[in-house]
Amino acid sequence: MPPKRRSSGIAPKSGQSTLAFHGASNKVTKPGTRAQNTKKNIVADPVAESPKADVVEIDATVGSEPTTTEASLLDQTEKEIVAQQAASTPEEDEARRITDARINKYWTAKEKARKAPRVHQNGLSLHEKILQEWDMSGQYGPCTGIARLKRWKRAQRLGLTPPIEVLAVLLKEQDSENDSLSVQRSLVDELLNY
Repeated sequence: MPPKRRSSGIAPKSGQSTLAFHGASNKVTKPGTRAQNTKKNIVADPVAESPKADVVEIDATVGSEPTTTEASLLDQTEKEIVAQQAASTPEEDEARRITDARINKYWTAKEKARKAPRVHQNGLSLHEKILQEWDMSGQYGPCTGIARLKRWKRAQRLGLTPPIEVLAVLLKEQDSENDSLSVQRSLVDELLNY
């Protein structure tokens, strides 16, 4: 058995304080709650500023010119748009040279590979059929949350060899349509956001 410890009667003072849950000095308050004295101060001291003056200042700054940060973002966006229009990749140049006959041949080869014809696509144009088939092919990566053209370029960068005919259809639709966002959104994105 170990020997008993002798105590000197006074416990050594440790760095840890003891908890006490009674008494006025031990009142625990949360930082978000108001103290009782603040209510008295609010009633005793009237507010010197009116909150309407702050609102007027905010409304006055709404119509002002953009800040330097906003202006630099606008300039950067305009430069990116001009750079995308001016710089054309070799794949885009090749896709622009593809004829409608080659696109037709591509689609008939896709249809011959199927066991049954696509009955649900009777009312769609050839370009819409190709783009819907592109949206549903998972071998080129996910189609939700990304534009069709960006998805094609990403698949090309990753070496997945996406069909050049799809790029040709995308570029033709983009050039012919005024609203290129409707062409760039996948069918799945449109269905999910409905």
